Amino acid sequence: MTERLQKIISAAGIASRRASEKLILDGKVSVNGAVVTELGTKADPGRDRITVNGRLLRGEQNKLYILLNKPAGYITTLDDPEGRPLATDLLKEKITARVYPVGRLDYNTEGLLLLTSDGEWANRLMHPRHEIEKEYHVRVRGKVHPTQIMQLSKGVMIDGRPTASATVRIIKEGEHNDWLSIAIHEGRNRQIRRMCESVSLFVVRLKRVRYGNLSLGSLKSGEFRYLTEKEVAELAKSGVS
Repeated sequence: MTERLQKIISAAGIASRRASEKLILDGKVSVNGAVVTELGTKADPGRDRITVNGRLLRGEQNKLYILLNKPAGYITTLDDPEGRPLATDLLKEKITARVYPVGRLDYNTEGLLLLTSDGEWANRLMHPRHEIEKEYHVRVRGKVHPTQIMQLSKGVMIDGRPTASATVRIIKEGEHNDWLSIAIHEGRNRQIRRMCESVSLFVVRLKRVRYGNLSLGSLKSGEFRYLTEKEVAELAKSGVS
């Protein structure tokens, strides 16, 4: 399958799309031994021999799949006009390739975040029809009533539309705060917080602990690990495709 060269180079994690275009214009990219300087040029990463600065691009080998335990106070975009810390900043000392988040976690939400340089894999996971289940641990202010659990489980109204059914249970009871486990397969903006707000529960702390078949395990806040080939393949096949 042929794609624009700048897209192939960017997907391999070598440079951003704009930087990839400059590499092409500067004559730093070759396809099957011929230097390419036109941005519209297409190639097949699975069949063509593509080199960047004389280095052979091997798409599959350059693709990265990362699981990060994101602390609260980090943005899951690639830049922020307000200058707030980025989740990708936590990788800079060990990863030079360009990776981007799969989906998002809010600024004040912590926990499991996937990052990759594989655009096709990321798009598959984020597609609404794929419906990968995500589990969150939620600390709420005050005590939770069984009626609130039932409402969250059946679905609540957000922006005029009901949420899908969820798996909700109390995992820890405290004198002033209860902890809930909420598992959903949707991905609406600030969904967990807004679901809780709809049943008069105020979220004190929110942490994603599972994404499909992946969990945080013993990974500490701010740490990351690479996914295994098996994990990458299983996650792409999970959910409802």
